[in-house]
Amino acid sequence: MLAFAVLTAVATVALLLAERSGWHPGVWIAKPLASTGFVGVALAGGALRSGYGTWLLLGLVLAWLGDVLLIPRGARAAFLAGLASFLLGHVAYAIAFAVRGLDLVTCLVAFVAVLPASLLALRSLLPHVPAPMRRPVLAYVVVISTMLVCAAGTVGHERRLAIAVGAFAFYLSDLAVARERFVVKSFANKLWGLPLYFGAQLLLASTVSD
Repeated sequence: MLAFAVLTAVATVALLLAERSGWHPGVWIAKPLASTGFVGVALAGGALRSGYGTWLLLGLVLAWLGDVLLIPRGARAAFLAGLASFLLGHVAYAIAFAVRGLDLVTCLVAFVAVLPASLLALRSLLPHVPAPMRRPVLAYVVVISTMLVCAAGTVGHERRLAIAVGAFAFYLSDLAVARERFVVKSFANKLWGLPLYFGAQLLLASTVSD
């Protein structure tokens, strides 16, 4: 597992350097490698030995696919396909958390906390989103919010804090992607969003061995 985690860490640094310098071939090399690392962590941890691990692995694979689909610049079809892949990945994560077990009271508390945060994010984001993209973006926010609520419910069920931290970091990293895509293009979005995203995936992948 450690070797795969190191692969993700090193490839993430390389990805940031490629993004900063504008060397697009480097992005094509580094980003799939970083994503392969977190899939490898899950497989090495025995993801296929449990229902939770299997669903989480599916989410990780869909995230890997989404990462690749989001590499092309200015390709709307690829972006929509990547959005769909990540959306399905979040659905797989939510199912994984439900399979592992949910505390409904914690889910309710998390829903009360997540709802205003997601509404605030939508309020700041939607004015910048082209009309044809608003429904997909709205659906995506609903799904990632549900995933986060389910993650909190699982932590309430068995006190595995890494699941909630990983899910929350993934939620935040999606905001960086949305800001980069729709609000303002800036390396700053990637500087905090990419490490947060890959760290979240590694953290979630590590929970399959629990």
